[in-house]
Amino acid sequence: MAKTILSYNLNGIRAALNKGLIDWIDQHDFDVICIQETKAQSDQVDMAPFVERGYHAHWHSAEKKGYSGVLTLSRQQPDRVLIGMGVDEFDREGRVIRTDLGDLTILNCYFPSGTTGDVRQAVKMRFLDKMLVWANELKKTRPNLLIVGDYNIAHTEMDIHDPKGNKNSSGFLPEEREWMTRWFDSGFVDSFRHAHPDEVAYSWWTFRANARANNKGWRIDYQSVSPPLADKIIDAGHFPDALHSDHCGVWLTLDV
Repeated sequence: MAKTILSYNLNGIRAALNKGLIDWIDQHDFDVICIQETKAQSDQVDMAPFVERGYHAHWHSAEKKGYSGVLTLSRQQPDRVLIGMGVDEFDREGRVIRTDLGDLTILNCYFPSGTTGDVRQAVKMRFLDKMLVWANELKKTRPNLLIVGDYNIAHTEMDIHDPKGNKNSSGFLPEEREWMTRWFDSGFVDSFRHAHPDEVAYSWWTFRANARANNKGWRIDYQSVSPPLADKIIDAGHFPDALHSDHCGVWLTLDV
């Protein structure tokens, strides 16, 4: 049975709903929707449209109002939902939610950004170190593991419009790119690159300088799968015409 998973950093779910998110969802057939950067608490959003469409909602909001947060919507009622990754520094910021759907485990993740300076860059690097260990440990007991979300890193020069100009930019720093290489070397598979090894596609564009219209973007949103799921990838791609955020949605269809 095929299952299609959407991952979408909405940069504020309430703003995205005002930009026609529900009508756009109605044009597709998503089994699971993983949203990052909700910037909301669950009681601040009318969830009736999602419930009416058969989705079960599970939130992990940040303690700080209007900041970060992840939300997983699934048509199948999860067998298990776990909030956070067991590290208080990150769990206070609403960055990870785990849902088990039968044999499939999905981690919906919003990796920290380091663009505001050294302090947040250090937080980001600590998160990356913890995530690498935690996810690899988890896949020992949950081998069908899917880690989706905004990783806030462009891995290779193919994944960013101006690699030379951004060589010192957070999100494309050598140490971040090296972490991504270690991530994939540890066994995780970049589903989009697996399906489309030579395709240039971006998932985020700055609001400045008409970047989106000129397709001057970065690919920083990923759906990584553990080895048992790699040969179950039917296809993966992007929705560049989805204009609810500075990101676009990325999708993956698995034969599960």
